[in-house]
Amino acid sequence: MTTQEVRLCGLLLQEHFGNVVEKVGTHLIRSGVLTLRALAHETKLPLDLVKKSLCVLVQHGMCTFGAGRRGPAGPVEYRINCEHVFHMLRYPRYIYTAKSLYGDTGELIVEEILQRGHMTMSSTVKTVADRLTHNMPEGQSMDYSEVVSVFSQLVETHFLQRCPPLASAGSSSSGAVDTPLPVATQPTEPESHPDCYKLPYINLTGQGKRRRSSEDGEADQCAAKKARTDNSECGDDDGIYWQVNFQRFHLHFRDQAIISAVSCKLDQSSSEIVRTMLRMSEVTTPAHAAFTQALSANEIFRALLSRSPDARPILDQYLSLLVDDPMEFVGKTGDSGGGMYVVNLHRALANLARATLESVVQERFGSRSARIFRLLLRKRHLEQKQVEDFAMIPAKEAKDMLYKLLSENLVQLQEIPKTPDYAPSRTFYLYTVNQLPTARLLLQHCYKTVGNLIERRLYETKENKRLLEKSQRIEAILASLQATGAEAAQLTEVEEMITVPERQQLESLRHHINKLDSSENQVDETIFLLKSYINSTQASR
Repeated sequence: MTTQEVRLCGLLLQEHFGNVVEKVGTHLIRSGVLTLRALAHETKLPLDLVKKSLCVLVQHGMCTFGAGRRGPAGPVEYRINCEHVFHMLRYPRYIYTAKSLYGDTGELIVEEILQRGHMTMSSTVKTVADRLTHNMPEGQSMDYSEVVSVFSQLVETHFLQRCPPLASAGSSSSGAVDTPLPVATQPTEPESHPDCYKLPYINLTGQGKRRRSSEDGEADQCAAKKARTDNSECGDDDGIYWQVNFQRFHLHFRDQAIISAVSCKLDQSSSEIVRTMLRMSEVTTPAHAAFTQALSANEIFRALLSRSPDARPILDQYLSLLVDDPMEFVGKTGDSGGGMYVVNLHRALANLARATLESVVQERFGSRSARIFRLLLRKRHLEQKQVEDFAMIPAKEAKDMLYKLLSENLVQLQEIPKTPDYAPSRTFYLYTVNQLPTARLLLQHCYKTVGNLIERRLYETKENKRLLEKSQRIEAILASLQATGAEAAQLTEVEEMITVPERQQLESLRHHINKLDSSENQVDETIFLLKSYINSTQASR
């Protein structure tokens, strides 16, 4: 792992779990694999705190464990799954996607499971129903059956999956963290378990309970304890835990990026055709496949919403347009059934990554440098004189721009000698752009940028900690008074406890925090796109 990746992992762990978990996690990242005793000795933390930190990381799927180098008889060794740590950066996007697809109920289900790492179905249903009921008008409540229905839909579409079962560890107790375990304590992939998406039978009847405002603080303090005891009270699924399927969300993000690109390049009708093709093949296409499963034009026509006879010739025209487009998002593989078509996933990701690189060069170095960059991407290898002629830029300016791009490692220089002595007068100097290494370079810049944004947000919050705490206390008092039906004069008096300068400072702080959050999400979209392209390129080789 690079320095920027380790730094970002540490910041994410610190923000979500605190300094102790951050110290344990960062040390594990740098060391690779360690036993419990070695981890406690090297971090100089109490053994009990290290155990609790590892429990937190294992609970959220960020740490794996198994038999060490000494075999089953030796101590258990722990390692960090850095990809799962990076997923915390995308938690708001996962929750928003669940809300857009399955409404408020889906949003709260995904949010609860992300907050706790994994939960049983019955515990999740009860918690979500209670939260929804608490936000409903007086006299209304959420039925458990409605939450169960949305939970089932999330499992059917593979957005939720069962946690992989652990191999039997004999009679070892849960407290003996350092006792030897079998070699295969955890399957590498949850999908290797045959019941990964099989819903358990639970008999849940009733409605969510409304929590009174006076009980809010106590309820928040006891949330973890209730989560442990709810399994025996409201379901028969004890021991069957569910987690968020991050890979399925990532496939959805990838598909949405491709659909949006087609819509911008062509039109809405073309994007609907590509959306239909992706939806039809999402279950049958492997996660790292370069192409979707081939679909006939007849199948695509039947799946589209508009099935009038006049629409079939239009569909054929759109498919021909997509196949002939230079972006090559859609390819044709045969002529049976009116023609067999696939979505070229690898090519689509490569084009999206290429557009991202061009956009970054244009923003940092201007439109003329972006013109040179695009020219090198298209022509592959060019001499300096050829760059000047093709880009139609004066020689001095083209030379400065090429050297600036070269110094930033966005452009590479390749020497091809005519003779073995590498004499400059008898050597061709060709400029080129290697898209994959450039994408990796930009990815590291993105990791650094996100780390800076998180540090800035933590600094802003720390500097205004007292003002934020005062604002939260006053908001809590106002909510309590409104719940008890207090008079307007009382509410106004409480609101005036925050002075005008403090209110202006709060507004300015919230504006800055919102800008930082928005920037963080935008950079994460670039990270996801570049990471998907890099993984797709490695899988296709």
